[in-house]
Amino acid sequence: MPELHRFEDFALRLRDSDDVAVIKRPVRAGTELSYDSTRLVVGRDTPAGHKLAVRAIPDGAPVRKYGQIIGFASGNISPGDHVHSHNLVVKDFARDYEYCVDTRPVEYYATERMRCFDGYARPGGRVGTRNYIAVISSVNCSASVSHYVKDRFKTAEFGREYPNVDGVIAFTHKSGCAIQPGEPHQLLMRVLAGVARHPNIAGYVMIGLGCEVNQVQFIRKEFKLDELKPGETAPTFLTIQSTGGVRRTVDAAAAAVMKLLPVANDLRRAPQPISKLILAENCGGSDGNSGITANPALGVASDELVRYGGTSVLAETPEIYGAEHLLTRRAVTREVGEKLVSFIRWWEDHARQHNATIDNNPSYGNKEGGLTTIYEKSLGAVAKGGQSPLAAVYAYAEPITATGFAFMDTPGYDPVSMTGLVCGGCNIGVFTTGRGSVYGCKPAPCIKVATNTPLFKWMQDDMDLNAGTILDGTETVEQVGQRIFEKILAVASGEKTKSERAGIGDEEFAPWILGPTF
Repeated sequence: MPELHRFEDFALRLRDSDDVAVIKRPVRAGTELSYDSTRLVVGRDTPAGHKLAVRAIPDGAPVRKYGQIIGFASGNISPGDHVHSHNLVVKDFARDYEYCVDTRPVEYYATERMRCFDGYARPGGRVGTRNYIAVISSVNCSASVSHYVKDRFKTAEFGREYPNVDGVIAFTHKSGCAIQPGEPHQLLMRVLAGVARHPNIAGYVMIGLGCEVNQVQFIRKEFKLDELKPGETAPTFLTIQSTGGVRRTVDAAAAAVMKLLPVANDLRRAPQPISKLILAENCGGSDGNSGITANPALGVASDELVRYGGTSVLAETPEIYGAEHLLTRRAVTREVGEKLVSFIRWWEDHARQHNATIDNNPSYGNKEGGLTTIYEKSLGAVAKGGQSPLAAVYAYAEPITATGFAFMDTPGYDPVSMTGLVCGGCNIGVFTTGRGSVYGCKPAPCIKVATNTPLFKWMQDDMDLNAGTILDGTETVEQVGQRIFEKILAVASGEKTKSERAGIGDEEFAPWILGPTF
């Protein structure tokens, strides 16, 4: 008789009601596992992160993981079968939003337990975790000029002359003209104004061409960028056409930056309340372990931040699809929950208009890592939000004003999603990955959390933390969550992330481009 292996050595069943278990390490076809007083025979070679049926599932029946529906069987599935794209499909099913039924009050920490981080106090009560100067393009036509300005400050002497300035960044993009009126234009202006007013930006220069739809003067007026708070440094606004061409504009903008640098360099970090932190939560290159390790651990850190009076913001609307009911149940008011559902309906309509399907997400890499349907991916993704009440829901790049746990409507594409979060005011980010994203997010530092130990070891120059210890059995979700929280405080206080050390983050600014381009 073949050797009988312990089920828990190879697989993890997350809920008693689940039809599948997650493979913790590769298992060969024919391996026999001792499960629930029976022998479970593995039907085919199955990689880590993928799913194994633990009981018979008839054709068309719902399949559950996390105690929730992740899809429907396309054919009869036997115990021990590999459950993936070949036998699991998406179908519509009703979700009961049950607004506010699971909302629980936050147990805030007492005053004597309050802690601080070292940040930069900004006018108006904002606090920065970094200290940058920005060169902001209103239109792609001024992108090269903005880079030429930035490049003048990429010298060996810069760090010695301005040790307290983290750098000069050019925020450029592929839009700004031939853009549609209404929300497409408003969104882009909102993004650029969000950069200008970001707490990690000590001062900025904004550069346009002069004839574009997205006029510098429009952004300046619409968002009252000339209305400075006491102690705020005056920005400079230029257009290439009115300044006299490329060379003159670069000279003028560089001179403006030179005036900003001494002011920024005189700033110093000082103790700031944790309540001034606004955390961006994102995942990319997810795998079958994401919803088991890194994401729920980040949820623990998110809840901890909220208990200190801080703010944590989940995003990626197409990647909570099928799990949004778990958030509406935690909404502080029905209005907040309904706003979230309105964004879900917008995405459904958006997909129909373009003859697309929301289930084209998961990506190729997600599926290689064991994720099969958008429902499964979403159920793992929402774990980043912990258990705190859903206090607010925001449009893309809308200024984040409420404290507590919130949600922002963004696409699932990581650079676009994180751009919206940062331009809404997030001054630090945590990014979970199972396949190995190397995303950087200037001006906000971005902490990478690996979902599994092999990835953490293989890409150790890029991963800040390892949540794979949860699968390894050496740490609990709560312990890893506390490690993430402590890393957030350390990075907010100036510790460099792996992406910052690698110099990544200058090219990832990517505003969401809505509507057709004419």
